[in-house]
Amino acid sequence: MATMTAAEKRAQAKAEYDAFLQACPSRMLLDQISNKWVTLTVSALGGYPPPEPGADHAGGPRPMRYSELARRLAGVSQKMLTQTLRSLERDGLITRTATATVPVTVTYELTDLGISLHQLVRSLKGWAEAHMDAVLENRATHDARAS
Repeated sequence: MATMTAAEKRAQAKAEYDAFLQACPSRMLLDQISNKWVTLTVSALGGYPPPEPGADHAGGPRPMRYSELARRLAGVSQKMLTQTLRSLERDGLITRTATATVPVTVTYELTDLGISLHQLVRSLKGWAEAHMDAVLENRATHDARAS
């Protein structure tokens, strides 16, 4: 039996990622990134759609402060936003930058990895918004039949 180098072992494990398998790490990542607060946070940091008319930013990924994210993500609790930002930072999807001001200024920004996820999330968000009327009609039809 041939001995494998560490790089070869990593390459083999990567080729064998299969989210349908219970112990696969990609399944855990898929579970995390499908969380609504992760999805909405990545979407907000992606900057789409552009800010209010007359704003100095034309849309696209940009750094945001915690309070700005909290306002953008209606209904998120402080605890949930903090947990979400920490997990995104741990996975390398965002960076947290603290600037020595009084008080300290902290901003969050998508990394290149986060931007690649944002492109997918943006499509999913757009699909949900575009098809919500059809889903609501189907729900009403189904519920009417069920009763």
